[in-house]
Amino acid sequence: MSTLYRNLFMACVALSLLSCADDFVEEQPPYQLTSETFFETAEDFQAALIGAYDPLQATYVNVILGEIASDNTHAGGESATDVVGWQQVDKMEHTPVNDNIDDVWDFNFAGVYRASYIIENKDNIDFDGKSQIIAEARFLRAYFNFELVKWFGAIPIKPEGRFELGEETSIPRSPVEDVYTYIENDLNLAIADMSLEPPQVGRASKASAQALLGKVHLYQDEFILAAPVLNEVINSGQFHLYGTEGDEEFLNLFEFNAENSAESVFEVQYTGAEGAGFGCLQCSEGNVMVGFSGVRGYSGPVYESGFGFNLPTQEAYDAFESNDLRRELSILDIEAWVDETGASYTIGNQDPRTGHTGYYNKKYLPRKNDNLGDANLTQPNNYRAIRYADVLLMAAEALNRGNIDDALALDYVNQVRVRAGLSEVDISGSQLTEEIFEQRRLELIGEGHRFFDLVRTGRAAEAIQGFTAPKNNVFPIPLEEIQFSQGNWSQNTGY
Repeated sequence: MSTLYRNLFMACVALSLLSCADDFVEEQPPYQLTSETFFETAEDFQAALIGAYDPLQATYVNVILGEIASDNTHAGGESATDVVGWQQVDKMEHTPVNDNIDDVWDFNFAGVYRASYIIENKDNIDFDGKSQIIAEARFLRAYFNFELVKWFGAIPIKPEGRFELGEETSIPRSPVEDVYTYIENDLNLAIADMSLEPPQVGRASKASAQALLGKVHLYQDEFILAAPVLNEVINSGQFHLYGTEGDEEFLNLFEFNAENSAESVFEVQYTGAEGAGFGCLQCSEGNVMVGFSGVRGYSGPVYESGFGFNLPTQEAYDAFESNDLRRELSILDIEAWVDETGASYTIGNQDPRTGHTGYYNKKYLPRKNDNLGDANLTQPNNYRAIRYADVLLMAAEALNRGNIDDALALDYVNQVRVRAGLSEVDISGSQLTEEIFEQRRLELIGEGHRFFDLVRTGRAAEAIQGFTAPKNNVFPIPLEEIQFSQGNWSQNTGY
């Protein structure tokens, strides 16, 4: 278990005390805390940083819903009405009244708020290590805001600190280009002060912020800016493709023993500690997506059972060449597995549009472990948020689409292909562009990136059934947020 995440509970308790009721404060005067008195010691800043990392665990919803929105997976579940919000997104029939899309908004803005709280108080005191903590807070705020702008387009931003109650009626949604500028500023400031190595397992490093900055530029087609910062990560020598050195085995990349490996540029940490229920999924220290992706009614070796969501499609399975190792890494063919092991399972949703496909997201299936509480909600599988393979392919795309260096782009692509058991290719120009797009799908399937790759490259309408541009390029602002703003925020076009 990551040292960073051991004290999450106490840190969150400490932060929660900042808004305690007056009667509690009066009964417990020695422990009185307010927003004016909290950031007075180095320990306060460290506790707040842990609290700012904590909402990352709730971003499991970004990943599973991002896959369901794409052409990679069907919603699945028990029936065609199980988690209706996911079913709607699968069919591109979602509306502003969708609790699951609202989760994306709420959980990521919670992360923005917590990170901003630290930055807002950065000048209170000086202590050794403060610059690293502030830099990590900037990275986290950038990470959450990037997720928000990907999902919703224009969002409200407040550069000087936290949102206060009532400001939703006066602070406008900032144009997308301004949001990106804000994110870039946070990341550039973070890069200047972050350490080369993570201070603890699970914390961000300079390379984490550089990789995210390169991705932010790539999403804006700023290839000239994306390529050099992504190349810095590659040329740092800190990372390699897992399975290409020592006794590493590529097919173990998503097993517990490969967590925080040399391929991990930034990884969201999860544990099997108790702390979740259906009334508060975001309270889990585990990766809720994993239990939801598990095989329904499963009994057999290696895996735990789950709820049967996020089912890879036949078309996604067929996209792999037969000798591509990533098909075995990424997708479980349940019938083949049953024949091999004698396992058993049940089929849930049989709707031809959103239901059972015979395939499961193997990267994030629940493995047998000693997790506590509701086993479906506390799976300890870490999320590989930014992998070195992703960095290689992002750099290749920037180099190629920016007409900068096709030879280097090809080298990066071939590194990924060879690790997957495929032969090298010798192509350039538009052929290389298409190869990069295809390799991104095959390499990153099941990891929540496909929908946004399709949207930013203008290919979503041809790939996703029911997708209409520009409406579905972003998701609707949750209706309740529009209502809270009392007309200050307009709805996204088409919703």
